[in-house]
Amino acid sequence: MTSTDPGAPEAPRSPESAPAGGHSGPPRTVLTGARVVLPGGTVPGARVVVEGDRLADPATVPADAPATVVDLPGCWIVPGFVDLHNHGGGGASFSSGTVEEILRGVRTHRAHGTTTLVASTVTGDLDTLAVRAGMLSELAEDGEIAGVHFEGPFISPCRKGAHSESLLRHPDPAEVRKLVEAARGQARMVTLAAELPGGVDSVRMLSEMGVIAAVGHTDATYEQTVEAIEAGATVATHLFNAMPPLGHRAPGPVTALLEDERVTVELIDDGVHLHPGALQLAFRHAGGARVALITDAMDAAGFGDGRYLLGPLEVDVVDGVARLAGDGTIAGSTLTLDRAFRRAVTDDALPVEEVVAAISTTPARLLGLDDRIGSLEPGKDADLVVLDEEFTLRGVMRKGTWVVDPRQG
Repeated sequence: MTSTDPGAPEAPRSPESAPAGGHSGPPRTVLTGARVVLPGGTVPGARVVVEGDRLADPATVPADAPATVVDLPGCWIVPGFVDLHNHGGGGASFSSGTVEEILRGVRTHRAHGTTTLVASTVTGDLDTLAVRAGMLSELAEDGEIAGVHFEGPFISPCRKGAHSESLLRHPDPAEVRKLVEAARGQARMVTLAAELPGGVDSVRMLSEMGVIAAVGHTDATYEQTVEAIEAGATVATHLFNAMPPLGHRAPGPVTALLEDERVTVELIDDGVHLHPGALQLAFRHAGGARVALITDAMDAAGFGDGRYLLGPLEVDVVDGVARLAGDGTIAGSTLTLDRAFRRAVTDDALPVEEVVAAISTTPARLLGLDDRIGSLEPGKDADLVVLDEEFTLRGVMRKGTWVVDPRQG
């Protein structure tokens, strides 16, 4: 497998990708020989036609039409991955890095199949977060990321995880609004503990503003979580993690979030954050239509072991597992979505189509981008991932350009 340097600008289309004579429209590429996961199911040997930066209807393109043909026998072609919750990668943090460093992190994840990414912040003081929101919003306006997710500071000190307790705050609606407005229309999601003072009012306000309110890092009861959902919360931030466990007398937020069909639940399938039984439980109750597989990645994703900073906190990454220095609390992950896809299919034995829904279609719909991404349909962006028979990544295309070319390597 050969990919472009994750820290460099995406490669221009190579000369061999230029269309053959007689085709006066945008460059055309035809992918053949693979099993293609379409909205209606998997189709063996289907053609995928790319014209410029969009997918075209194969039925309208004759088999002998001028095109660059890429034959992919034994492979799978699936939609590009969509990550709702990602703090960094390639040694770069979305919460503290420069623009160049953030782009390196984004391109690291693109090389692992994530063609659409929402950049997540961690808890900080409001002024610093507002400045960061402004920087990230520019990258969203340029199309490099799909928006901003604020994880903290409006979370419970009882379930803070890898967030600095001294910087936590109650979710005062005025302060929540300040952060959202700092993102200049690019705020996509805010994670908060709705049981805290101002929590439900903030959920209601976010819903009215068209921003996803996510329940997470919470010590809420079942009843408090139901109240938050009724107020407009529609996402569970990394379900099971940083919230009370399910109990038979105190079912807590997990039960409320799983049982309500209005809620999409995030899951981190890295073999560390969740026991396989918990993941299977979530899929049985919510299915791919209500599960979003995420990374919750930090700087070390795609980079390696070592010591890092997550906000002001030191994190040690050993054997790919990130934990706070000192107390050993799990501190995000080093996951990439190609690994999550492979694990979900091979280790968790989930149907490929259900995994595609959870890693592409459902998060695209949640972001309101399903008219452009999330499935392989004519007219949508040519965002796709090529996997081999063992579900190892072989190719990534974003908007018609190969990020990882399956013909190389």
